[in-house]
Amino acid sequence: MGHSESKETFSNCKQYHIEYTLQCSLTYRKVVSNVCEGGVDLQQNLAQHMCPLIAPKGLQISIREESLAVKPGEDVTFIVRQEQGDILNTKYQVDLGDGFKAIYVNLTMTGEPIRHRYENPGIYRVSVKAENVAGHDEAVVFVQVNSPLQALNLEVVPVVGRNQEVNLTAIILPKNPNLTVFYWWIGNNLQPLLTLESFLVTRFAETGDIRVTVQASCGSSMLQDSKVVQVFDHFHVLPLKFTKHLDIYNPDIPEWREDIGRVVTRLLAKETNIPKETLMTVVKPGLPTTADLHVLLPANQPKRKRSVTSDKRIAAIKQALNAHNISFFLRGGYWVLVTLADSSSDSQRIGGGSGYWAIVVLFVICLVAVGAFILYKFKRKLPGRNVYAQMHNEKEQEMTSPVNHSEDTQNIIQGEEFIDDDLDSQTLGNARVTPSGRSGNLNSYRVPLLLMPVSVQSQAITQAWF
Repeated sequence: MGHSESKETFSNCKQYHIEYTLQCSLTYRKVVSNVCEGGVDLQQNLAQHMCPLIAPKGLQISIREESLAVKPGEDVTFIVRQEQGDILNTKYQVDLGDGFKAIYVNLTMTGEPIRHRYENPGIYRVSVKAENVAGHDEAVVFVQVNSPLQALNLEVVPVVGRNQEVNLTAIILPKNPNLTVFYWWIGNNLQPLLTLESFLVTRFAETGDIRVTVQASCGSSMLQDSKVVQVFDHFHVLPLKFTKHLDIYNPDIPEWREDIGRVVTRLLAKETNIPKETLMTVVKPGLPTTADLHVLLPANQPKRKRSVTSDKRIAAIKQALNAHNISFFLRGGYWVLVTLADSSSDSQRIGGGSGYWAIVVLFVICLVAVGAFILYKFKRKLPGRNVYAQMHNEKEQEMTSPVNHSEDTQNIIQGEEFIDDDLDSQTLGNARVTPSGRSGNLNSYRVPLLLMPVSVQSQAITQAWF
């Protein structure tokens, strides 16, 4: 049988999709066996057969151009396909995730796409469920609708201490919560850190200049920003405040804060004759407007001399701020005064190495040892013990040989001289001692107060009570 003969045979076939039958007179010797496709039974004879319904399988939903991230107001075209199962007797329930729902018939057979438009940013769950008497199948796709990123700014304190916690913050416009992925590169590390939050808390173990880079990815748009952080072992921080007029003109944007910081740094450097490279003013976000003045230590000097120089600079800066010599003029006609946030508090010293703490611990140990030694020596010469020993000797003499009243008085005077000699510049204050014996009560006496510093007198009097 030739090829032309086959064409004639198929031309005689009449296919009725509505009745799910196929009437065809075939002259093929080799015919298709009992295979049901789409509810149609291909048979060799003319008899009409109804194929059993097949459950839908292999249901798929996709977006034309395969872009799962679109902009608000942009048209989205969904295409639904089905690999197996009945088509004519299957209903398709479509849910586009934003409240739109519809039921379609013959959706996969006609190949007609579904067009939709999302107005608001967000993540939408789009689902299609194919169902007939034999069974059902479902396909799901997530669509991200977000506005393209317009701006990205990395906010980080430009000066930090070694091993000090620092907060890296990425400010993006427009804000797309839960739709933006942030990639962080710190130093020369090629492997980024990924976060869904717009901030990262980290530490810097080495001193020097360290570059921090952040990339923000949202849909098909991506932006990047980078800053250099200076890491020091030691530096001082002075909190600053401004008059309330500055809050009126505070737009709370990074560029404005950087400009105000540069103005304050320049004024302080000019007023105090301190190199501008060692001063850095960082204006904090939010209201009221506040700032931190970072006073860096000169690196080309020895540590001891560097500390003295830093103390002089701190004193000069405080004097200029307390004297109200740092101010600048706003366009609105207001003078803004810069002062210390707390004039009574000292500057905060940030950073510190193991050598500094070792010196502090050694000093505390020496102080405790000296205090214990002084306390031990002082307790050995307590006035109460010497007086008690002298009174005990007088009692023994009184028991062995009786004396008269004049001899008792003489013994008391000798006891006073003995106590004065034994104390060796110690004091008894105005303490009274009243010894008693079998011969009767003796007259009370006073030990004269020696000329000593007030602190030593109070220490001696305090120790006498214990």
